Amino acid sequence: MTSSGDRSQAVGGTRSYEVRTYGCQMNVHDSERLSGLLEGAGYVRAPEGSDGDADVVVFNTCAVRENADNKLYGNLGRLAPMKTRRPGMQIAVGGCLAQKDRDTIVRRAPWVDVVFGTHNIGKLPVLLERARVQEEAQVEIAESLEAFPSTLPTRRESAYAAWVSISVGCNNTCTFCIVPALRGKEKDRRPGDILAEIEALVDEGVSEITLLGQNVNAYGSDMDDREAFSKLLRACGAIEGLERVRFTSPHPRDFTDDVIAAMAETPNVMPQLHMPLQSGSDTILKAMRRSYRQDRYLGIIDKVRAAIPHAAISTDIIVGFPGETEEDFEQTMRVVREARFAQAFTFQYSKRPGTPAAEMDGQIPKKVVQERYMRLSALQEEISWEENKKQVGRTLEIMVAEGEGRKDGATHRLSGRAPDNRLVHFTKPDEEVRPGDVVTVEITYAAPHHLLAEGPTTRVRRTRAGDAWEKRNTDEAAKSAGVLLGLPTVGVPAPLPVATGGCAAL
Repeated sequence: MTSSGDRSQAVGGTRSYEVRTYGCQMNVHDSERLSGLLEGAGYVRAPEGSDGDADVVVFNTCAVRENADNKLYGNLGRLAPMKTRRPGMQIAVGGCLAQKDRDTIVRRAPWVDVVFGTHNIGKLPVLLERARVQEEAQVEIAESLEAFPSTLPTRRESAYAAWVSISVGCNNTCTFCIVPALRGKEKDRRPGDILAEIEALVDEGVSEITLLGQNVNAYGSDMDDREAFSKLLRACGAIEGLERVRFTSPHPRDFTDDVIAAMAETPNVMPQLHMPLQSGSDTILKAMRRSYRQDRYLGIIDKVRAAIPHAAISTDIIVGFPGETEEDFEQTMRVVREARFAQAFTFQYSKRPGTPAAEMDGQIPKKVVQERYMRLSALQEEISWEENKKQVGRTLEIMVAEGEGRKDGATHRLSGRAPDNRLVHFTKPDEEVRPGDVVTVEITYAAPHHLLAEGPTTRVRRTRAGDAWEKRNTDEAAKSAGVLLGLPTVGVPAPLPVATGGCAAL
């Protein structure tokens, strides 16, 4: 393994960085800004898989999971001997766990150089330099937002798809979630600033954007405009060259009829909805402080399906919330059967330190939670497969992605996303196809978590997004050859939450 010192000499003294991201899409978005800030300060990205072999390693943390701190300190501990052997290496910790634990991080891991919070990510390069000059740890946690992350420099992970943050923070008080305490109250960006950012991204070749917020459809509460989100969706429809618009994650409380109409009537807003359920039991929803009930949730699903018949609807569900009875759990199963989600991200409840739910009576034994989780997962697997089978025979436009088909090389296939965000693997056409390009295929087979198009591609449409991907790879290859560093990975932002935060999840 090449040492940091050897690499720095090879690149003429340039320092390398690595950002490790945990948690929700908001953290992914913030990490792109952290990378942009570091590159603006003269750092270069370390090769993929460098595993800490960088001059600066940044942890962008999540505080949602019960054992998030143990995972962080375990990772920090593995870097400690490496840092001892390599004078000049720096370690920074940011994100929600840093906002929560503050001085605790430096006390438990005194080899950490910088601790910064969710409100002041723009300070990272300054804090790193200050720590280097003063030779002591810098801990700076702002109590309120200093600047919208979207206004900061960015190093986007994809040339053809992008996150666009429309708000930060959350005004809800869900008893299982600590995110509002760490991200603060909701603060909305001005519509003109959001649309200007989207237009600039489209000019760079981006053809798909995902509007992002802890509670994305509450957008406008900061401006006293209840229809601000639907107006924003319609305004996105007027941006020439913007082919696909998605958003995540909405809250059922704020899901109004004008939003459904905007989704149905705006051609580039995709027929996809990810709306967290969390529980189907009214009793548990009340204990969670979720301001809707089963009937309200299913009513939204019905309205969306009436307006957008081919919409794919996905959700988040918590199993084993404190006090959940077998009857409560059966209500969740009932909603899953009736809603027929294309996909559900199901999680076993675990205590979040600092949340009201962690102190509630009626904590469910692990064995019971696991058994319920397995029953729910089996039901959703069956429904997902049945819903995917309905896609067989349909002709769909697929936006080609990069890195979404692990077996593509062996199967001579490529992968991409349908308009409703289903993952599709398709036979590789004879002509060149790039990530960001669009192909037309007929679905021939369905599995629970993906679709196959095994016949020939009926059309390949080369796009400005594909041109942008090709240019970026060419530029990165030239830059990489000059500095002897590996190519960074380019990939579309994860379309649905894997580990989620705030109202979008657990």
